[in-house]
Amino acid sequence: MDLLKDKVAIITGAGTGIGKGIARAFGREGAKLVIASRKEANLKATADELRQGGVEVLVVPTDVTDEGQVATLFAQTMEVFGRVDILVNNSGVFDGGPIEELSLAAWQKVIDVNLTGPFLCSREAMRIMKGQRSGRILNIGSISAQMPRMNSVPYTTSKHGLVGLTKATALEGRAFGVIASALHPGNTETERRNKSNTPMDQEPMMTVDELAAVTITMVAAPPHVNVLEAIVLPVGQDYIGRG
Repeated sequence: MDLLKDKVAIITGAGTGIGKGIARAFGREGAKLVIASRKEANLKATADELRQGGVEVLVVPTDVTDEGQVATLFAQTMEVFGRVDILVNNSGVFDGGPIEELSLAAWQKVIDVNLTGPFLCSREAMRIMKGQRSGRILNIGSISAQMPRMNSVPYTTSKHGLVGLTKATALEGRAFGVIASALHPGNTETERRNKSNTPMDQEPMMTVDELAAVTITMVAAPPHVNVLEAIVLPVGQDYIGRG
């Protein structure tokens, strides 16, 4: 307990799913949380749950593809807490299909949320963290960053790009004590998957809390240690050797 005591953490996409699981895990370890996503109702429900456990939470509805809203997210965090110790870029969407049938709008939506959003948030975080000479940025990627599924061109491309963003950010932050990492989840049981019934949703799953436990290891590492990339997946998932 208290591995993140008094650390200020911004988590995007925190109203449901993996982001909510990460928020719970961080809260149990003593972090002060800023939770963001587009859907305010989900954020408020998550905040109520966290506050019942004694966690200090700031809710900031944010569309991570909107430059002005991202700037507001960080400005409000600084106004309330005065610093940013951890940023978790978790907001993400999926769209796909055969490449010859994909619309430009579908491609752009996924790239905007999964790649431009983390860039905008990381840019704001770096402006603060470089001045602090400390901070961690954790990007939630996917095993699709290493091995794609069929009919996933926008999603797979965005997650490959997120690896590049992570490494470039880690390099730029190195001299300032700012650490960037990427966590690549395999199949994770979320609200969305519980409501769908595709063949992929019948594959072996892990829980969001099981995945979130790994994020604590990554962001609570000593300041001279970086878990640059981690792949976490159910043992039974068809990943190694797929293709």
